[in-house]
Amino acid sequence: MHCRSCLVLSVATGFIVVGSLGCSESGSGTVVGSGGSTVTSSGGQPGAGGAPSSGGKAVTGGATSSGGATTETGGAAASGGKPSSGGASSLGGATTNGGSPAMGGSIAASGGTVADAGRPNSDARPGTGGTTGAGGSTSAGGTTGGAGSTGTGTGVKKYFGNIDTAGSIRSDFKSMWDQFSPENAGKWGSVQGGGQSSFSWGSLDAMYKYTQDNNILFKEHCFCWGAQQPSWVNNTNGQAAVKAWMKAFCDRYPKVAMIDVFNESLHNSPAYKDALGGAGTSGYDWIANAFKYARESCPNAILLYNDYNTIEYAGENGNVIKLINAIKGAGAPIDGVGCQAHDVAKVSASTVTTYTQNIITQTGLPVYITEMDIGVADDTQQAQIMKDIVTPLWNNAQVKGFTYWGYIEGNTWRANTGLMSSGGAKRPALTWLMSFLGR
Repeated sequence: MHCRSCLVLSVATGFIVVGSLGCSESGSGTVVGSGGSTVTSSGGQPGAGGAPSSGGKAVTGGATSSGGATTETGGAAASGGKPSSGGASSLGGATTNGGSPAMGGSIAASGGTVADAGRPNSDARPGTGGTTGAGGSTSAGGTTGGAGSTGTGTGVKKYFGNIDTAGSIRSDFKSMWDQFSPENAGKWGSVQGGGQSSFSWGSLDAMYKYTQDNNILFKEHCFCWGAQQPSWVNNTNGQAAVKAWMKAFCDRYPKVAMIDVFNESLHNSPAYKDALGGAGTSGYDWIANAFKYARESCPNAILLYNDYNTIEYAGENGNVIKLINAIKGAGAPIDGVGCQAHDVAKVSASTVTTYTQNIITQTGLPVYITEMDIGVADDTQQAQIMKDIVTPLWNNAQVKGFTYWGYIEGNTWRANTGLMSSGGAKRPALTWLMSFLGR
């Protein structure tokens, strides 16, 4: 699922597609480019090959894109967890023209409720905004969160969101989800892969507009990731480049609600690590300094550290707690811990709840479930796992929200994680979830 993207409006399918060069899209439609020109595009929908997870390496000069197509890091971790660096599994294959848009991703999530709202960081900075109330926020034609309506004290309401469907936003998105993360379009290599003075904002502009129009929270994924960044960034220009990227993003999208500042640093480090301060006294000064830069540029956003396997396996749970406390000790203005939750179907629900509470208790920070999926073919089993995981975590006041990583069958990065057919038939897990949330 990685290529440059464009915005496609298709009346026949009810989709708004974000994509451009190198994207495979079903049907035909009017493609609106950043310059306002109009062309006609057609092509085939990417196959059900399993879309990438949280991203992939930027390949400058890759298929039809100066920024390079991104591919997901593949290869399952030894613990059985989320793929680490290695062969990518992607719709249409890694770094091929058939892959889903890297700059695409579905369009979505509003910052409407976060403007001027405070953040839940260790400063206990109060928010002047933030919605509360039993009725929850109601988007235009969208969701009314029954069970998930009360304010969480974080400047945003408790949410249950999702991502793009192979670079497009379906017309049914806002009826089910009240938060959005771009799967690939927000990654640094997708936006600035073409060079230090080159920014490709088209996809994110369309996504951000949709979030504002539909009162859907927008969570940026992600600012920095050792497995994917522009190839021109190094230890000579790294600090200036990171600061410029963060400032450009937040100046352009001032109502972004949440940001994954660093992604998967337990498993990789960037080529510009030393430019950000290296290990320093904390062992992770480079991450702590990145959070400081992000706070300077994005004062109204909730800043998160994001990683995988952290609520599924003991080793990763202990490691992320050590990392978070180290960067807090180095002065990082971190507001929460993003736990991807790709492997929750492989462990017991009690394990997940225990490790989640470990993070909350031992770091003093809330948890955000950022990339959850349940890769189970049996409908009844998938629904039961959804219920067993979501119920206790949703009822934990220090779990601030969920993002499920793709919902259309055949268009998710892992097999059997989809919750609904492309024609709209819901699997039992989604039927239960919508009932639980009151949507």
